[in-house]
Formats: sequence, C-alpha cells, structure tokens
Amino acid sequence: MTFSQLDRPVQFLKGVGPRRAESLAQMGILTARDLLYHIPRRYDDASTVEPIGKLGVGMDATVLGRVRTRGTIPTRSGLRIFQAVLQDESGMITCSWPGQPWLERRIQDGDTLLATGTVKFFHGKQLQPREFTVLARGSEGDAPVAGKGTIFVTYPASEEMPQWILRKLFDQNLDGLLPQSEDDEYLSEAERGDLDLPTLPDALRALHRPTSLAEAERGRQRLAYDELFFLQLVQARVRWEQTLAKPGIAHHRTNALIRALVERLPFALTEGQSRVLREIVADMTAPHRMNRLLQGDVGSGKTVIALIAMLLAVEGGWQAALMAPTELLAEQHTRRIRDWVAPLGLRVALLTGSLSAAERRKELAGLASGHVQLAIGTHALIQSGVEFHRLGLVVVDEQHRFGVRQRMALGERATNPDVLMMSATPIPRSMALALCGDLDLSILDELPPGRQPIKTQLRTPKQRDAVYGFVDQEIAAGRQAYVVFPLVDESEKIDLLSATQEHERLARDVFPNRRLGLVHGQLPSEEKDRVMRAFLAGDIDVLIATSVIEVGIDVANASVMVVEHAERFGLSQLHQLRGRVGRGAAESHCILIAETKEGAGERLKVFRDTADGFVIARADLALRGQGDLFGALQHGRDPVLQHADILRDEALLAEAQRRARAMVGNDPKLERPAHERVRAVLDHRYAERLRMFGVG
Repeated sequence: MTFSQLDRPVQFLKGVGPRRAESLAQMGILTARDLLYHIPRRYDDASTVEPIGKLGVGMDATVLGRVRTRGTIPTRSGLRIFQAVLQDESGMITCSWPGQPWLERRIQDGDTLLATGTVKFFHGKQLQPREFTVLARGSEGDAPVAGKGTIFVTYPASEEMPQWILRKLFDQNLDGLLPQSEDDEYLSEAERGDLDLPTLPDALRALHRPTSLAEAERGRQRLAYDELFFLQLVQARVRWEQTLAKPGIAHHRTNALIRALVERLPFALTEGQSRVLREIVADMTAPHRMNRLLQGDVGSGKTVIALIAMLLAVEGGWQAALMAPTELLAEQHTRRIRDWVAPLGLRVALLTGSLSAAERRKELAGLASGHVQLAIGTHALIQSGVEFHRLGLVVVDEQHRFGVRQRMALGERATNPDVLMMSATPIPRSMALALCGDLDLSILDELPPGRQPIKTQLRTPKQRDAVYGFVDQEIAAGRQAYVVFPLVDESEKIDLLSATQEHERLARDVFPNRRLGLVHGQLPSEEKDRVMRAFLAGDIDVLIATSVIEVGIDVANASVMVVEHAERFGLSQLHQLRGRVGRGAAESHCILIAETKEGAGERLKVFRDTADGFVIARADLALRGQGDLFGALQHGRDPVLQHADILRDEALLAEAQRRARAMVGNDPKLERPAHERVRAVLDHRYAERLRMFGVG
C-alpha cells in the first residue's frame, strides 16, 4: 500500500502538537488513522435528556447542565464527597460522587456535563452519577445544546487526554480525515450492496457524528465486518497452508479394526457421534490434510470418536498420536484406550516426561520402527528425538491448553499427518468460528443416553455446615468429594476463603476422621501428580483444590463437587468443575456456596438450571464479555476485536468466513489484481496477526 495521509504522525494534526501527541500515544493513538478509528464508546440521544426541573426521587435519568459551583465535603466517618451543582434552563440539582474527591481536578466551574444516574433524597434531591462526560470546558466557547436529533458521543478518554479535548480535536480534524479513509476501502460497490454496508467514509462519519442511534449502529456494523473479515482472512490463509497447500494422506478404510472395536463397545454410538464421525472420515479419506476441531461437552464421548479416527489411520498402515496437556490425562487416555484395543492386537505407547531413560528408549524404538501403532503422551511427543515410522494422524486433546504454534508442531512432519483438535470446554459456535477459523468445525452437542444427571444446588455461607455434613455422609457411603476454592492462600486485599488455610481447618475441625489431600497450581508438578494419583486410587476422601482440577482428572467414585465462593468463577469454569463428578453409577451432586448479591444469584441460577455446556458458554460470553475469552490472542495494543460483538454479529461473522475462505480458495496468496487492495490492507494493518499465525 502506498503511503496514505492517514499514516502521518498524529502530532501534525490541528490542535495536537508534541505534548498532546505523547498523551495520545499512551492511548495507542500514534497516527491520523488511529485517531480516526478511535470510536466513541457511548451514545446519548438528546431526546432522552430530562430537564433538571422535572427530576423526581427514584428516577434514573440523564441530564445536561452547566457546573455552577463545586467542592469536596468531608463526613464524620472520614469519607470525602465531591459535589457539583448542575443547572439548565429548568432548574438546578446537586450531583454527588462519594469517595471521589479527585474529581475536583477533572470538573471545573462552567463545564458542561452530561450525567446519568439515580435521583436520591439527602438534604434535598441529589443525582448520583454512575457515568458522566465533560462535553465542554467552561472556558472553551459555547456548550452543546440538547436539540432535536442531537446525539452526544463519549470517547474512551484518559486523565491526560480528557473528553473535552478529544471532542475538540475531532471538531478540528474530522472533516479533513474522512475523505482520506477512502484509501482503506477494499469493498466494491457491488460487495457493499450485497452486504448492505456503507462506505468507510460514511461509516466513520456515522460513528463520529451520528444523526440517530440507528445510523451509529450501521457505522459500527461496517467496522465490525472489516474486523471479522480480516481475522477470517488470516485464518483462511493458515487453513490453506495447513490443509490444501501440502499433499495430504488419503486414508484407506477397511473397517477391520473399526468394526471390531464398535462391536465390543458396551454402548451404541449416538446420532451426534455418528454425524461427527462421518465428517472426520470424509476428511481423512480425501487427498487433502484434515485440520478439524471437535468440540464436545463434558462426557459427550469425544475419546471414542478420536480412537475410531486413530484406528482408521492404522487400518491403512499409518500410526496415530494423541497429545494431552497433563501426564495424568495422558495416563487416563492410555488406560482406557489400551482396554478398548487389547483384543485388536495393537500396541499403545505412553510417552511422558517422567519415563525412565530405559522406558523412553524402548517406546521411541517402537515408534521409529512402526511396531507401536498408537502413541499417547504430553508435549514430550513433540520434543526432539521423537521419530515416527509413518505418522498419519495427530489428535490434540484440550487444544486450548496449547499455543497456536505448539498445537501445530506435531502436525509439522514429513508425512503431513491429518490433525484433529478436541476441546471439552464448550464455547458458542460464533466464538469457535472467530477463535478457530483456521480449522473446520465439528460440534458434538448431545450426551450419550444413560449418563447420570448431576444435581446442582445453590447454598449460602450460612448453610456451609449442612453442606459439609452431607459430604461426610457421602464419604461414609464409600464415595469421594472435591472442595474447590478460588484462592491458594489468604489475601489481605480480598476477603475469601483459601485452599491452603481451609485444608488445615477442614482436616482439624470438620473432617478429623477422613483423609484429606491438597492440590493447587503452586505445588511442584511431582507433588501435584502424587496427590491426584492418591485421590484416583481412593487413598484420599476429600480433595481440597483450586480450579487446577477443572480439566484432566476422571474419578468415577467422586460424587460431590463443592465450590466455595462460586460467584468468583466464570460459568464455563463452573461447568468444567461440575464435570469432574457424575462419571460413575452413583447419584452425583454439585453444590455452589456463594454470596448472591449484586446479580450473582441470577448468574448462578443460569448455571443451576441447565446442564448444556453450550447454553452456559453463551450466557457466560454475554455476561463476561468477549475480551476474557479471546485471552491470549490479544497482542499489546492490537486486541482481536474492538468493534465486533461475537453474539450480536454472528451472521456477519459467518458471512465474513464464507467470503474469506472463498477468496483464499480462488487466490491463495491474494496475487490477482482484483485482490490488490485487500492484500495491501492485510499487510499494512494486520501484519502482526499474520506473524502470530506464521503465515506471510
């Protein structure tokens, strides 16, 4: 892309200069383009602004007024309250901010404030704003007027770069910047018509100077589509390089091993399992590489699907490997798979970091010679010195526990093996499309028949003794239990029970005649494994833990999961913890001990009332926001999504993926003249994301 005027340093725009440029740089605004794409975070329709004179106690209102007086008032308890008197044509009201005396530096006499909050009565009517915006500084000319069709915008701001300065900078520069945004336009008129999206200049104008909330939303949709499209374009490039650019293995299915396994299984495959298997088999028998994500809820039967896929590879004379994130999970997979394939005469190797040198040499020799058909292990499988005779399939369990590059390492072999990722952490389909657009997606959304439902209950801290009494009854009946805490040790900052201190108290005062164990993330790996193995063997009655046990431990005898301070956990995390029980024949219970104030109760009731991990994940995403879930994909000042909302824009996302895959399918390196602008924008604005996924 040739140099655009939008690439020039923000310092040289009207009203900026060196000092303000430094403050803008701290907000990630380095160029004129960065400023243009600094989109308002809030819009207020002037028609919703209430005249101050008509405010009544109990109202939730937005007001617009000028600061007549201000000051900080101390109370007998030592609390300092900042107050400002706002006035409009209809009257005056005092706005109070308890505990925020520092606002005296931000709000000055004569400022015009837009404030939203609840009207309360305390020595007269007061507005307690939960949000406010300084629309104009008192000394900076006329204040904005709440006229018909006026939309007030509020930008993300900082103490060094307050709202009123940002508004002034946009007033001075927006008209000059908008025409230059045509340099970033990559959609043709026909494409915009098909998508029903405005041009970039029109979208940016609508976001900065909307005449209605609907117009602002239409502008947001355009920027949302752009984000989603280029994210999917990067991932479509990865998918092409991983699957289509390299020769794959067209596995030959004989059914000799698969039929023998299925006939011996003590259960019938569900329709969902059969559907997913058809998708996997179609990929594996095709000449291109499979690169597929299998997403299934806790207990949905992913392991047997993975084994059937592995047997399909073995039927054609290939080897298969399964990589798990922990030694314990690798060992559990090995025990189960060895039991299933013992009658088939197959050798299964376990490769972990704790093997002795002699054991490791033996297993490596079996892999290199081809005498071992199935390999199961941890990241030890991708270490140097591990050579396969003819690797045809790689299965990565709990793929979210591995980095993008790490999870690809096993597949980067001379034989170009097929790759199947598996995840037992349900995420909404829209999030899966966004996070894993480089993979084809299979969703296993039903549980096998006969699986015991888990009874989920909400309890308050006052009912803790009764909960522990129930746990003791279950232990007396020969069962085991988990008790999970959010903290490892006590904290001076947060008043929460911790695993370490509660382990001592529970062992001394609550379960003196029971065998208790403690496991958390700060323990050495050897100690953590020792405790988990003891629990698995039945040598521990109650396992006190943090969320470190949410994945990778399968104890059929455990029938109770108690989660302390459940309000501190995400819903999806609670669902994983609940999945640790209900794995045996006994009735199982998940008991949440929680404070249910400030909306926590409603959130936890969502979890209590459904066992569907995908429903829970969607609710979790809506409640927590998508930033937490994108996690490690965020890099520095380049968050994955700033304008798109995964739930709200699911249809846009699906269309973006369809178009991105079609474009890369027809022109993998975007070399055709018709894609020159797309390639330029991709290289110029998304270079870091290309590097992250290892494509160029």
